Amino acid sequence: MTYPPWPRGKKLVHLDLKGAPPTSKYLHQLIELFSQLGVDGLLMEYEDMFPYEGELKLLQATAQPAYSHKEILSMQDFAKSKGMEVIPLIQTFGHMEFVLKHRPMWGLREVPNCVGTLSPHTEDALKLVMEMLKQVVDLHPGLNTLHIGADEVYMLGEGEQSKVALASPGCTVQQLFLGHVTKVAKAIKEAWPDMNIIMWDDMMRGMCQDTLKASGLVGLVQPMLWDYTPDLDVDKTVALLEKYYSAGMTELWAASSFKGSTCVYTCVTHTQRHVENHLQWLKVAATLSAAINLKGIAITGWQRYDHLSVLCELMPVALPSLAACLQTLLHGEFSAEAQSKAAEKLGISSVEVEAMERRSADDSLFPGRKLAELIVELDALLNSEDIRSFENNMYVRGWLSPFQRQRRMVNPLITMEIHSQASIYLTTLQQKTDTLREEMVQFYPESTAQEWIEEHITPVMAPLQRITEDIIACVKEMVP
Repeated sequence: MTYPPWPRGKKLVHLDLKGAPPTSKYLHQLIELFSQLGVDGLLMEYEDMFPYEGELKLLQATAQPAYSHKEILSMQDFAKSKGMEVIPLIQTFGHMEFVLKHRPMWGLREVPNCVGTLSPHTEDALKLVMEMLKQVVDLHPGLNTLHIGADEVYMLGEGEQSKVALASPGCTVQQLFLGHVTKVAKAIKEAWPDMNIIMWDDMMRGMCQDTLKASGLVGLVQPMLWDYTPDLDVDKTVALLEKYYSAGMTELWAASSFKGSTCVYTCVTHTQRHVENHLQWLKVAATLSAAINLKGIAITGWQRYDHLSVLCELMPVALPSLAACLQTLLHGEFSAEAQSKAAEKLGISSVEVEAMERRSADDSLFPGRKLAELIVELDALLNSEDIRSFENNMYVRGWLSPFQRQRRMVNPLITMEIHSQASIYLTTLQQKTDTLREEMVQFYPESTAQEWIEEHITPVMAPLQRITEDIIACVKEMVP
């Protein structure tokens, strides 16, 4: 079905830097590509890659150096030269794992075992948030828009101070949430009167219009309604947007996804899933009442579900999805023309990354293309039935069971055949791993390559390695 193209408004690409932060060089290459794809701005979720200073220096990443002041200023200048706005996203309530994981910050948690949620009850909490924001704003000359996060504030109301507050007549968890966000928003407006403030909407979805009107947030913040699913509920989403609008929150945003929202450990992006998400958003835009004019859409690309989870898909394997999603918004459908245009932009034959073939020798059209190809190839090998089920094949279960290994009683002839096959797999995997590492460090820190390998490859190679070692040990007991 065809819908009207995405209405006027910005198309932002979200860069989630809490995992696999691109090198400064690769970041510039991505910005160049984004500008060719029609992107209007960047939503930069720095997390621990921002060069915090002073008492906040402990927030900086340790696995790899945070970006330098020079690198962040250079990135902004380059983006602006391409007509792209840069909007920092700084979490100020939930998903503050990168802050609250540090021992000096433990006392600011809502509850001890929830690393992500800030307690809203102390002046130190507001002081921390404002110092983080000040350092970010100072390093973004001319900044006029901030995103303050505030999604998924888990366990709010469960802390001891919250329980005391909730014992007061009429106090609710909703009011605890609104109270903190309103304090932050007012403090931002006091410090930077012309600053626009965006926030995630999910914690407000269950609130009625009267609660929102009385919150003090009306006129202070611009809700960004996010839904990354391919079966997004259009009627429910339209109703939410219209509720916010009727409550006086007239400046509204949408947020879709081009990667990092399928499964916490997804390795290869499935373009069609994300295209379907954008088709649903087009339907939402077409269904909204004429009075509601969305300010834009943030096309999110999550790198981790939270600071402490594993890596999602790396950017190179998701670029075909991003190109397809942008063309879908432009055309109002994922037509043959939209597919062709998206593939042409990247110099490939298909926007499904598993099926793409090179159509251009110009690597600048698709920065990281070789890495994407290597990841797809290696992922297919790692998930092949022969390798995944090797420990359960007839020969291993029949002649190299745990019982047999423990007693060192094996058939040398058959087990050496098992050894031979396992060794072939190990050699192939190691060769491909070495090639992948060499390519990955062209775009990411060494720590990212190491993490990716340990998460995806090591768990597959380790059982094969144990099998070969056990066979050698057993055969020594059986052969003179």
